[in-house]
Amino acid sequence: MTVVPRMEAQSDSQHAFNGRSVGRYERHRPEQSLLYQVIDEHYPDFLAQLALDGRTLPQFVQREFTEYLKCGRLEHGFLRVRCGDCHAEKLVAFSCKRRGLCPSCGARRMVESAALLIDEVLPAVPMRQWVLSVPFALRFLFASNPAAMSDALGIVYRAVAGFLIHKAGLTQGKAQCGAVTLIQRFGSALNLNVHFHMLIPDGVYLKDTDSAAFRRLSPPTGAELQALVRRISERIGRQMERKGLLARDAESSYLALEPGGEEGALADLQGHSITYRIALGPHKGRKAFLLQSLVPRGEERAGECVAQANGFSLHAGIAAEAEQRQKLERLCRYIARPAVAIERLSRTAQGTIRYALKTPYRDGTTHVIFEPLDFLARLASLVPSPRANLTRYHGVFAPNHCLRARIVPAQLGRTNRPTQKEARAAPRHVAMSWAQRLKRVFDIDIETCEYCGGALKIIASIENPQLIGKILEHLERTGAAHSPPPARAPPVAAAELFE
Repeated sequence: MTVVPRMEAQSDSQHAFNGRSVGRYERHRPEQSLLYQVIDEHYPDFLAQLALDGRTLPQFVQREFTEYLKCGRLEHGFLRVRCGDCHAEKLVAFSCKRRGLCPSCGARRMVESAALLIDEVLPAVPMRQWVLSVPFALRFLFASNPAAMSDALGIVYRAVAGFLIHKAGLTQGKAQCGAVTLIQRFGSALNLNVHFHMLIPDGVYLKDTDSAAFRRLSPPTGAELQALVRRISERIGRQMERKGLLARDAESSYLALEPGGEEGALADLQGHSITYRIALGPHKGRKAFLLQSLVPRGEERAGECVAQANGFSLHAGIAAEAEQRQKLERLCRYIARPAVAIERLSRTAQGTIRYALKTPYRDGTTHVIFEPLDFLARLASLVPSPRANLTRYHGVFAPNHCLRARIVPAQLGRTNRPTQKEARAAPRHVAMSWAQRLKRVFDIDIETCEYCGGALKIIASIENPQLIGKILEHLERTGAAHSPPPARAPPVAAAELFE
């Protein structure tokens, strides 16, 4: 199911039932968004252009586009939801549940991921976000080789955990650390940019204590970050060389990869996206068109906690205190957000696609301009490989760690697992429902009728194409898609019946 809420004025969008207000929502209509219109109009031309060059997209990328074009459309199936009191009905369209380019499904996954981390995984201790960016060559390698990305992420975690334990004056036999890593594949300009967002406690857990006591540490200094990022870059470089994925000569390093077939076509699009270059059309290979509307600023910004070495960048300037759970949840939503922000998309008078940057570049760049086909090429490069997990757990947050049950809010781990019978009766984690997501983020109670305050229930799942067509045709003819039933006269008094 898919829906996008919209909060309006109190007099128009909220009704009071039993002393509380209930927000109104509008059904998600993806066909009205610019993203949907561009994909619907130019996707066949995009495939035809690739075919002219003798290239085809992998099936999982093609499926991402085709399923998105069905997401939120009543023509492809829906649920009937009815109020038990006034019998007002709504139609709720099915969603594609993809994780590549659909903003609606991405937003739903963002809310679900943040809620899971806050409610069941991240303890009430100071947390810090560590962000590691890698050179262009490794971005391409990680995008096309999830196993190599996992190896590199393990190196990063061990380096940061070792740094924190050493800073506490302890050893791994006496203290442990943990991390939850959310892997982002996109940059602000819709470029392919594989990088790691790691949520790590600002301290270590002592293993010898019964309650796994937490010892807080001071924030990392600039010198410590510089030494750490240099260590990470050297270790990752050596690991990739041992695996035969990276080759070095006297002057530089380069990837030892030869992709072909469908993977070669996708690799070509990914390579252009990583280097900010145009992938299709007469301007292929040129730098993407940038719009600079601000005055360039200096290279250094006050208060930045960042270090760079060998093309790697490590940032650790954002933290949340133990009592700042709402701030931490907002941070989780930020790093789990979908790749495409439709509110930053617009179309120019020349028919090109203009995408606003989240934060202006140092040179004053505020927008990037795409031809429609190149815009679709950027979207295709952002689709993750199937069965590649983008959320990873390390250290004390890993499912099998001996301290996990004593640390995480859910109090579940290797030492405190439910029996098979208990697990069947009460699953450890049940995905948040559509109504729960809206209630948690937007304070909209979708389980309550906006007309009378009654409870809404699903009464049917409509998937038959012929039946779908008949229902939609009837609603279009009568205009009763989301209308409450007509008002009824008050009940006649019993005495009046016998007059």
